[in-house]
Amino acid sequence: MSEKTNKILYWFFTLWLSLGMSSTAIVQLLKLPEEVEKINQLGYPTYFLTLLGVWKLLGVIAVLVPKFLLLKEWAYAGFFFAMSGAAISHITCGHPITEVLPSLLLLSLTAISWYLRPENRKIKV
Repeated sequence: MSEKTNKILYWFFTLWLSLGMSSTAIVQLLKLPEEVEKINQLGYPTYFLTLLGVWKLLGVIAVLVPKFLLLKEWAYAGFFFAMSGAAISHITCGHPITEVLPSLLLLSLTAISWYLRPENRKIKV
């Protein structure tokens, strides 16, 4: 795959990831009744919505802003843990696959964006 194609794919998946994380963060920060009910069904306290919402927005900023490579790695790791945890929580509670899929989609976008990131967005070891 050419460098140009890789860069286009990176930005395509990263922008979708950012949109998904931002939109879910806003819904969580607004504490819509459906979100409060859902988080309580999963066995988590309502204040988790604030924690998740704030960290997701900060993660989106970290992923999109140039430089701060170590911070980007932490943001991707946070997205991975939040979305895999959400998927596992839904599965454990016996929720239908339609409740699990959004988490798996964002988890997939996280992995693809991380994998496709250009060299100038990777830590050199």
